Amino acid sequence: MNFLIKNTKFLFLLCCIQILFLLNIVSADDWPQFRGINRDGKSAETGLLNKWPEGGPKLLWSIDELGKGNSSAAIVKGVIYTTGMMEKKEYLVAISLDGKIKWQKQYGDTWKNSYPESRSTPTIDGDRIYVMSGMGQLFCFDRKTGNQIWTVPVVEKFQGEYHRWGIAESILIDGNYLFCTPGGPNATMVALDKMTGKTIWTSKGLSDKSNYASPILFERGGKKIIATMVEKSFIGIDAKTGKVIWNEKYDNILPKNKSINPVSPTYYKGGIYITAGYNWGSAMFEISADGTQLKKKWLDNTLDVHHGGVVVVDGYIYGANWHNNKNGNWICLNWETGQVMYDEPWFCKGSIMYADGMLYCYEEKKGHVALVKPTPEKFDVVSSFQITQGSGPFWAHPTISDGVLYIRHGEALMAFSIKANLNG
Repeated sequence: MNFLIKNTKFLFLLCCIQILFLLNIVSADDWPQFRGINRDGKSAETGLLNKWPEGGPKLLWSIDELGKGNSSAAIVKGVIYTTGMMEKKEYLVAISLDGKIKWQKQYGDTWKNSYPESRSTPTIDGDRIYVMSGMGQLFCFDRKTGNQIWTVPVVEKFQGEYHRWGIAESILIDGNYLFCTPGGPNATMVALDKMTGKTIWTSKGLSDKSNYASPILFERGGKKIIATMVEKSFIGIDAKTGKVIWNEKYDNILPKNKSINPVSPTYYKGGIYITAGYNWGSAMFEISADGTQLKKKWLDNTLDVHHGGVVVVDGYIYGANWHNNKNGNWICLNWETGQVMYDEPWFCKGSIMYADGMLYCYEEKKGHVALVKPTPEKFDVVSSFQITQGSGPFWAHPTISDGVLYIRHGEALMAFSIKANLNG
């Protein structure tokens, strides 16, 4: 009898340990889409290094078989997803957390002119993956097997027009709705049923062409609003109905917009910030309490983000501006006033993320990665190292998940351990 009791206690203890282990795996912070769970470039993870060893954090693994691309990594339930281009076709790639390719699935044609490399970061929702090709073909895949479930040629279907670099949008999902921006007549933006690909609504009355920004979603005045930048306007759309809430023309904001607009808007505490690179500058708007009106708050000509995004930390905006295609400084602005807090050079402009009290900056000319204190006093680099693998521009945005920093460069993906208790 005592033997059975002891063995029962042992089995119970073993089960508890296994459950805790599984819970730890499930509780890892996923990064299911472009620029994180809220598309704001911010991770909620804690316990990360606040200083890296000389030469950078420990490299866990690297692979160089992804195909050419500027897609970031998306991570859900222990699997990494990204895209790459091989032989003028785009491929969706699934990678295990130890850097082994699980599967690669061809899904569409790359953009046929300059910069044809894959751009769209996969969006993972439940057991499905959604991705857009450079030619505007939307695909839905099974997350585990990579089998295609459905596809819709959205640019063709909604009579959109291509710009000089094709389509670079990452898909937005909310509930049963999938949102994308084909830029067609009365269909600048559309909502599809995420399970079937069938059309739910189109933004009737709005026929602006799409650009390169990926839309964001936020709630204001009891309604969910999609915001993005298209060819001639900064727009807000009712996520449920497709009704155009605001349509702010660039000509009324700042002159000389180049109709490229590759940066997603940033929402924070009832305000929304937009920037577009190419010497256009940036603008801040207050959104009315009911979400229906915009009021211009301030304009700025210093933080002129090319395509690296911004993050907002404790009331300050951090990002890199555009001097030209090969250069730019790192900038901090006051969210409320637009005051320039600093404007400092550091190699080149690039992309930016935030986690556990630190900024992660990835410059695009030579691939330096920096750990930076988010202080408005100066661009305070604590640690840095240089990416040496891969080829082409350093344009992919970093990803952080479960104590690991993922850096994409062309055909290569690298995983670095940034968890404090794993590095000693």
